[in-house]
Amino acid sequence: MPSYPLSVAVVCMSNMNRSMEAHRILRRKGFRVRSFGAGSRVRLPGTARNPRVVYDFSTTYEEMRKDLLLKDRERYTSNGILHILGRNERIKPRPERFQECRDRFDVIFTCEESVYDRVVEELWVREQETCEPVHVINVDMDDNTEDAILGSFLICELCERLQQADNLEDSLVEVLLAAERKTGRSFLHTVCFY
Repeated sequence: MPSYPLSVAVVCMSNMNRSMEAHRILRRKGFRVRSFGAGSRVRLPGTARNPRVVYDFSTTYEEMRKDLLLKDRERYTSNGILHILGRNERIKPRPERFQECRDRFDVIFTCEESVYDRVVEELWVREQETCEPVHVINVDMDDNTEDAILGSFLICELCERLQQADNLEDSLVEVLLAAERKTGRSFLHTVCFY
């Protein structure tokens, strides 16, 4: 069993809902965790006239929240976006893009298959320096509050089991198979190298 907490990254498209909920839960459990988006910009639900609200990753969660309060306080309160932004502000100042991070992780969780593909592709095109492995695992979840919470608890459970394993490399497949049997879900998994 490793004497140090696993180093974990969680990636969704905009670093807004799913990855931030997992970030919150994993941090509470003592894991070294960072969260990211893999998209080119942060995209939030808009209004009937304006289907999407788009921000650069450099925009803080506080700036987004204040902007949405001015645009339509009632709508963004009722759809939960203002609540999500408030939670995010308590975790970190702004969303981050995975493609701009050079930190190393033991495990990277993605929240949908298209994000998994982007993360794996990004890791494959980087020049390998140390040949240290990183496991990329996709835990599919819809981009809504309920699925973000349920998916985050599943990611946390996987992290706890991996933390307890004598050897991450030897135990990972067994842990994923046990989770597949328990949940009825299947997980994409690949190993990349730094």
